[in-house]
Amino acid sequence: MAVQRLPRAHKLHQNARLAGFIDVETTGLSGVHDEVVEFAMVLFAFDPETGDILGIVDEYVGLRDPGRPIPPRATAVHGIRDADVRGKRLDERRIRALIDQAEFLVAHNARFDRAFVERLFPGARKKQWHCSMSEIPWKGLGFRSRGLHNLLADHNIRIERAHRGLDDVLGALALLASADSSGSCYFKYIVAQHYKLDLAGLSAWQTPSASSDQFASDVSVVAQRQGGHDPKSRQRFSERTARLFGTLFGRWRSKEPN
Repeated sequence: MAVQRLPRAHKLHQNARLAGFIDVETTGLSGVHDEVVEFAMVLFAFDPETGDILGIVDEYVGLRDPGRPIPPRATAVHGIRDADVRGKRLDERRIRALIDQAEFLVAHNARFDRAFVERLFPGARKKQWHCSMSEIPWKGLGFRSRGLHNLLADHNIRIERAHRGLDDVLGALALLASADSSGSCYFKYIVAQHYKLDLAGLSAWQTPSASSDQFASDVSVVAQRQGGHDPKSRQRFSERTARLFGTLFGRWRSKEPN
């Protein structure tokens, strides 16, 4: 069974931005005491005006010897054995390069992955992290579970090996690129959280702790105010959004270190 993956992004328009989706497999659940045995990351392009994922730019997956036996309970989850990782090392230089290129990082249950990644790669602490499990109102959208593999099944997205780094990342990106009931992709919720805007790009995000469910409701109201699918309204909305994002990106670039 082949993994469903997004197309490669060979040519990007000038407004495209890059983000990184990360997944780690580990010896256990503690970000302090346990170790990474597999690291996977996909650098992908997205449109900041629409939230659309444009395609994959680069990807990396590697196994890592944790320097200790992998507990049977961990192997039961991801299937990685001591023999698979013996003597293996991650390409740390390449991983750092991918992280550096990403405007922000995403993971499904980011609290878990972030603890391991930032311990191995301190540079990731400088990046903003987003969670595709908690920042998208999955249950409010009618899904029974926020768990990645349940969501993949609900969207008929197939992966070859559950709980393996690259398969999970590719599956998650295919999920985020899928359209919700309004016809726009789920990644729009994360884009809006990142830039602290509602989806129409017309006003500041209320607070960092605002719930995704309330956000979904607010977005629905804003969409109605924008005239639904009327082409002229959509064009005016696009123009206003482009101007607003241009201002935001200008401020962001002025703070970016050399």
